[in-house]
Amino acid sequence: MANDAVADNALRVAPAQPEATDDPVRGVLAAFTKDLVKGVDDTLAGFLATEVAALAEIDPAMGGFAATARDCVLSGGKRARPTFAYWGWRGGGGGEPLPAVLPALAALELLHTFALVHDDVMDASNTRRGRPTAHRAAAARHVAAGHTGDPDRFGEAVAVLVGDLCMVWADRLMAHATVSPARLLDVRHCYDRMRIETIAGQYLDVLGENDATNWSVDRALRVARYKTASYTVQRPLLFGACLAGADADAPLTAAYTRYGLAIGEAFQLRDDLLGVYGDSATTGKPTGDDLRTGKPTVLLMLARQLATGTQRRALERAGAVTDAREVGRLAELVADTGAVARVERMISDRVIEALAALDTAPIDETARTALRGLATAATNRQA
Repeated sequence: MANDAVADNALRVAPAQPEATDDPVRGVLAAFTKDLVKGVDDTLAGFLATEVAALAEIDPAMGGFAATARDCVLSGGKRARPTFAYWGWRGGGGGEPLPAVLPALAALELLHTFALVHDDVMDASNTRRGRPTAHRAAAARHVAAGHTGDPDRFGEAVAVLVGDLCMVWADRLMAHATVSPARLLDVRHCYDRMRIETIAGQYLDVLGENDATNWSVDRALRVARYKTASYTVQRPLLFGACLAGADADAPLTAAYTRYGLAIGEAFQLRDDLLGVYGDSATTGKPTGDDLRTGKPTVLLMLARQLATGTQRRALERAGAVTDAREVGRLAELVADTGAVARVERMISDRVIEALAALDTAPIDETARTALRGLATAATNRQA
């Protein structure tokens, strides 16, 4: 129960008053998390207000465009990446007051928005966090304004620019961290590697959708490792440790790497399941899109591997169905192959691996408890 309470508070905004508890560690965590998430949101809001105002001076239309980018950043989300980075920093012995590193932590949300907006274009997604995606919203504004040209093409172009702007904003905000120039340079090296790995994973994801017959469970896991695990858990933890001045060869780095890879992969595996079986009202995204497109996720690759001949022939319809009932039948078929149960075991195995890594990490018990809770929150969630 303690880990569940930590997990619940660690990935969302805490209530105005932390829940009463007799456990002092849980009480401390709730207070720290409340300050962290509020600090990240306030840092983003203040920074973006200045940036939007500056762009509005170029042209009134630029103000609207910049406001669209701002709204993509501030429209919700778990703030998972700054949270993992914060506990990486705390576990690494971060001694500066939190405001000194908040710009660097908040910059990860701008990087995340860049990745989401571009990913939605590539996946032709209609909704994100229960709202129209950036490209769909821009296309709708194009129609409402009576502009000429193809609204869908316009919307995609705007979304690409929104993502690009968020990437630049991330760089600008990170420079506001008040740590030594030498340390900030080390942090930038870690950040750059995170970005490169994210793009590598995204390319493999796009390739897989266009070369599904040559894909495999191993390659699907490689996508999960680079597209999700790297910039969601592993690199944010190492980013935080670097902010604290941790040695790259230290036992802490090895423990964070092992934990981050395991939880990051499990995070994506849970996403695979939610993409097929989640409640769209909770996830904020349509259920079944992966089956409609035939996206070669670990779940679908396992289903094809485990299927009987008859089941495999039926699974070949993935990527060619549009009717909701057909998607539902395919989802049942995937479960019947045993793929869902296999993915659940893979998630559990990775959580066990991550917790074993934490046992070896030279961190204090507050950070260890928080990271245990985050392992639960990231891998046993409904959205």
